[in-house]
Amino acid sequence: MITSKHKHLNEIPNRYHFIEIIEQIAKKEGRFSLMFLDVMRFSDVSAAFDHKAGDEILLQIVNRIGAIFTNAKAVGRLSGDIFGIVFTDAVTDKSIRNEHARLISHFKAPLMVNNTAFIADFNVGAAIRKKETSCVNSVISLAESALRKSKSNQHVNFTLLSDDINQDHGKGLALKADLTRALNNEELELYFQPKVDLNSYEIIGGECLLRWNHPLDGVVFPGTLLKAAESYNMMNELGYWTLESAFQSLSKLQQADFNVPISVNLSPTQLYDPRLLPALRKLIDEYAVSPSLVEIELTEDVMLTHSLLVKRQLDEIKSLGISLSMDDFGKGYSNLSFVRDLDLDAIKIDKAFVFGLTQSPVNSAIIQATKIICDAKGCETYAEGIEDLQQLAILKSMGISKGQGFLFSQAVPLPKFIEQLKEGNFATVIYKDPNVLNAG
Repeated sequence: MITSKHKHLNEIPNRYHFIEIIEQIAKKEGRFSLMFLDVMRFSDVSAAFDHKAGDEILLQIVNRIGAIFTNAKAVGRLSGDIFGIVFTDAVTDKSIRNEHARLISHFKAPLMVNNTAFIADFNVGAAIRKKETSCVNSVISLAESALRKSKSNQHVNFTLLSDDINQDHGKGLALKADLTRALNNEELELYFQPKVDLNSYEIIGGECLLRWNHPLDGVVFPGTLLKAAESYNMMNELGYWTLESAFQSLSKLQQADFNVPISVNLSPTQLYDPRLLPALRKLIDEYAVSPSLVEIELTEDVMLTHSLLVKRQLDEIKSLGISLSMDDFGKGYSNLSFVRDLDLDAIKIDKAFVFGLTQSPVNSAIIQATKIICDAKGCETYAEGIEDLQQLAILKSMGISKGQGFLFSQAVPLPKFIEQLKEGNFATVIYKDPNVLNAG
């Protein structure tokens, strides 16, 4: 278990020492897992600053890794910007993927070097020793192979391998079969996270989020299905299912006398599809839904396309009366000229900046800058990932008046969302403790 914070890089076990540690752990533990992390774009830091600044970033990274993974048995430095982690309590595919999700979530908050923010992204390769008879070196080789695979894949930065002889190339085909079955057997479902007015705490809309009712695992996040859809060019099929389900849900909301706007994410591949506009027109007519109640959320990947075709598609979507918003603003590399030129109705600040709002003045500055951009464009500013009253109070003091997050509600099934709309607002949630009445 990691308990101390490193003050110098030379305190971190190097490759040879780290392998010795793995061998010692393997003698005591039958099963263990490895996660190898390669810091992406680290050369940009060295090029922009100097070797000392690079070392400072690496030290911050390894110390944050130690703070996140207190359950890890050891952390080592395999080479300049590649780190390794050993787990003995994450030895299933699901658990190691959960650890990877923790890594990504916590590194959304930027690191600071020479008063400049640096967001660390990683290529990650993981391996699990599921059989006690597997030699340590073979598991290390698997982790290295997984890392190489992640580095060579433009779209997927995480690869997991194991010594399980049943794991073969058929796994990808199984995922495709899972996706096909999920679409055909109505295993997929839309959940809704309420969007909230931060002054009145009234529900002013909802965001559609995909969930998978797995026949064995219950309700899960459909990460594996999304990867399968990307790998087998089925994103459009999944995207159109999501769009139609969103229109169906809007129709049911209208039947319940609620006319609240619903936002749905659109994949970048759909924006290149000439069938998109006819499909939207058909759905508007078929479900008799006002286009003003539909909002399309775009990712920053769309902003990076520089595509005139995409711009034309978005303009035509707007001409239908559908709203456009940009999701997770600041998470990646925002193309500000595209943001400037695109007719957006809202920009949503990525939850990473809200998450670190009380710790980092840079996060506060980014949120304020986003608000200035939105005001200049005449569009709304939303904050994602609001989890506590302190974050809420700071956001309100900045003039952010709309948002969503676990403070109010996680994503819920449509019947529960309708119940929340009947309740009307989240005032009882905010004011349930008399000590927080003045928090906003």
